[in-house]
Amino acid sequence: MVSFSMPMLGFLLLCCLAAGTEATYLKYKDPKQPVGARIKDLLSRMTLEEKIGQMVQIERSVATPDVMKKYFIGSVLSGGGSVPAPKASAETWINAVNEIQKASLSTRLGIPMIYGIDAVHGHNNVYNATIFPHNVGLGVTRDPALIKKIGEATALEVRATGIPYAFAPCIAVCRDPRWGRCYESYSEDHKIVQLMTEIIPGLQGDLPANSHKGVPFVAGKQKVAACAKHFVGDGGTTKGIDENNTLIDQNGLLSIHMPAYYNSISKGVATVMVSYSSWNGKRMHANRDLVTGFLKGKLKFRGFVISDWQGIDRITSPPHANYSYSVEAGVSAGIDMIMVPYNFTEFIDDLTYQVKNNIIPLSRIDDAVKRILRVKFVMGLFENALADFSLVNQLGNKEHRELAREAVRKSLVLLKNGKYAEPLLPLPKKAAKILVAGAHADNLGYQCGGWTITWQGLGGNDLTVGTTILKAIKGTVDPTTQVVYDQNPDANFLKSNKFSYAVVVVGEPPYAEMYGDSSNLTISEPGPSLINNVCGAIKCVVVVISGRPVVIQPYLAKIDALVAAWLPGTEGQGVADVLFGDHGFTGKLARTWFKTVNQLPMNVGDRHYDPLFPFGFGLTTKPTITKE
Repeated sequence: MVSFSMPMLGFLLLCCLAAGTEATYLKYKDPKQPVGARIKDLLSRMTLEEKIGQMVQIERSVATPDVMKKYFIGSVLSGGGSVPAPKASAETWINAVNEIQKASLSTRLGIPMIYGIDAVHGHNNVYNATIFPHNVGLGVTRDPALIKKIGEATALEVRATGIPYAFAPCIAVCRDPRWGRCYESYSEDHKIVQLMTEIIPGLQGDLPANSHKGVPFVAGKQKVAACAKHFVGDGGTTKGIDENNTLIDQNGLLSIHMPAYYNSISKGVATVMVSYSSWNGKRMHANRDLVTGFLKGKLKFRGFVISDWQGIDRITSPPHANYSYSVEAGVSAGIDMIMVPYNFTEFIDDLTYQVKNNIIPLSRIDDAVKRILRVKFVMGLFENALADFSLVNQLGNKEHRELAREAVRKSLVLLKNGKYAEPLLPLPKKAAKILVAGAHADNLGYQCGGWTITWQGLGGNDLTVGTTILKAIKGTVDPTTQVVYDQNPDANFLKSNKFSYAVVVVGEPPYAEMYGDSSNLTISEPGPSLINNVCGAIKCVVVVISGRPVVIQPYLAKIDALVAAWLPGTEGQGVADVLFGDHGFTGKLARTWFKTVNQLPMNVGDRHYDPLFPFGFGLTTKPTITKE
């Protein structure tokens, strides 16, 4: 039997402790290490199963703790309208996201998942969030400083709910308003879209001066990873049909649809989402030349490339007809993270089989995983994986709503002001009795459009918190002015009341993606008859709530004043601010307003350019100075 002295025992104990400490030091968990060293260290420890898990993004509804742990899932998303509870609070969101995250952190290597959500005009899935005007209105402002502030506010509201990743901005160049996503595009002119990429440093933070080109950057816990989408040519499809074919030569693709990607990458955008559409017949989700060759190669993009929702399924027609082919084509094209979002075991099984049988090389998997880990390391997700409640008061706060209201004011375009050189706007606040008509005047859902609370958007006033145009008008006019609201007044009503003037608010219903594709671009009934009836009887200003230019020429002669308000979001007060002269009209069209749909597609610079209102058009007014 060997006997040890007490000092000797103490020495051995110290040695054991030191060895234990050394064993638990993991280079990838050390924030002092360079990102490259952390990626290399972590990748060297990962099994194939763990690597493929990182490439998978699944929907919140199937992301149970067990699934996260068993399959090492790298990312989770909320699809449009996917919420932990109806009208969920910021705290409810945080708890739901953290519960999923805790499962990821409990795995062998403790790699945090990244949670993504469509925050395309503010944090639009979330009750009580500030809903900003859709991009079609923001392009009108041509104001990158304003757009950057909107990015900053959106980042804070997204982080307020514990989410670190937003699928925004959409940098599509919509060349045909018949496309159902045209409102997600800032302009038909790539130069305006390029200006608006300033939302990226708003969302992610300003790129440090010494950054390398193409390296993603996210400045910590009050910022989110952004996503430039949809690569590339999504706004150029034939007849504006969603997810269809963009027929254009390489020069056209590079000079119209690509430029905003140069700006996005130079601003450190963390991720790029691939488009459902095709370019000259080849599906973008299978286009290795553009995704790997151009985006990753020529543009030196070092963040990760993500598919759209079931994007690889739609490589085939019909979708999901040959899924193993879709997996091979999509991953080989250079897509790093697949938004599966439900049948994840099928994807994992197919990809695992293909790697084990050398159909897809392990080097392609390693490239994908390095990119995903790079974004996670850069944004500090390993150090701050779990959200706290410190930002919950940012959701829908007064400052953000004031910013949205300013954006509404600057996005309005005055297309006509008065007949016979007598301006109608700004409207007098003091009048005996005024009429407000049209379903869109008192409908927060219509005002916000698609991608609001749900994917397709909603009607009515119960969807979230905000100010309708009617409420804004009532709060702006003189207390002695009687405001009468009638959604669809008849001729007798119009005759028997002596109205000083009318505000008629008409437009489109909410829609998103293919459900918004339209070959006729008309405003909803009874909008046209409402314009004819009211404007035929009373001096009227018509406010159009729409995601794009719509057919207005047949009614123009009857209208005294015409305002394009696009999809202004929750802060309807911005519309009243300008109608009544507290602020002037400044907006200029960022889209051509056609006479008839037969002219489409018609964009500024085309040889046959004969619009109703040309690109860049917009009348201005001066603010009214009220005498005290």
